[in-house]
Amino acid sequence: MTGATILGCAGPVLGRDEAAFFRQADPWGFILFARNIDTPDQLRRLTDDLRAAVGRQAPVFVDQEGGRVQRLRPPHWRDWPPPMDMVRAAGPRAGRAMHLRARIIAAELRACGIDGNCAPCADIATDDTHPFLKNRCHGNELQAVVQVSRKLAAGLLAGGVLPVVKHIPGHGRARGDTHLALPTVTAPLADLAATDFAAFAALADLPLGMTAHVVYAALDPETPGTLSPAVIGAIRGRIGFDGLLMTDDISMGALSGPVGARAAAARAAGCDVVLHCNGELEEMEAVAAAAGALSPQGAARAARALALRGPEPPVDIAALDADLRSVMTGAAG
Repeated sequence: MTGATILGCAGPVLGRDEAAFFRQADPWGFILFARNIDTPDQLRRLTDDLRAAVGRQAPVFVDQEGGRVQRLRPPHWRDWPPPMDMVRAAGPRAGRAMHLRARIIAAELRACGIDGNCAPCADIATDDTHPFLKNRCHGNELQAVVQVSRKLAAGLLAGGVLPVVKHIPGHGRARGDTHLALPTVTAPLADLAATDFAAFAALADLPLGMTAHVVYAALDPETPGTLSPAVIGAIRGRIGFDGLLMTDDISMGALSGPVGARAAAARAAGCDVVLHCNGELEEMEAVAAAAGALSPQGAARAARALALRGPEPPVDIAALDADLRSVMTGAAG
């Protein structure tokens, strides 16, 4: 049965031991980072080899937000400003600008065999948002964040790339970097429901989502959201998200204990899929063993998501570029 995991690999070429492990573990999907990326031809070979290892068209994800979080970079791929910078520069045309940006990014990704992008970031920025996240957000006002996130997700889907909305149920109030430590959000539930949670409720029909390694004291004062049945219950119930729910990277510093135990706790809490990113084979073996196989509900959500992927569509990049330039210079409404 398909494993309830999304896994990485160590470098730009799939190793023999890695391929053998993937064949046995059968992860639902894969994720790539800068260490895996060199040239377009190399990247296409790698994505082909990853899929060959599991014998199916498994989804391959990447973080291609723009700004600091952008794995495909010049000289082979274009450089994008941070999302918040572009949203502010576009002003009232931000939705259109980010839709066009996402459509161009989708074309670049599909050309290399990548069909999932961990975006949009629908967290609402605040004065307290940690710098690691702040300019990755789309704004600090609910409706604007929802509008831009919706347009960005639609642009990715139009290009045959699955969007992953993050970080559910909302990371914007967290003052810490979850790569390094576990932050706690102390806002009352009513405030969270009216803002942070509301952004994700408005996007609850998107096919995939990623959790936040954040303690929400109003829901569970001790356990990070990714590992908390109460928080996952709120994502499914209060927020109404019924897409495939993946963890944020299970190896991040916000979580403690062995990675296998983390993976088991995430699955027990209600996450469909465990994301492990660093490509360390021994850790991946532990995560795969602990995560087990997709549940029937998870498999159904995964199938619904993959049904939206579609074939690589034809695209006129020059026309998209011209449209985006026009939008950003104010010539388009």
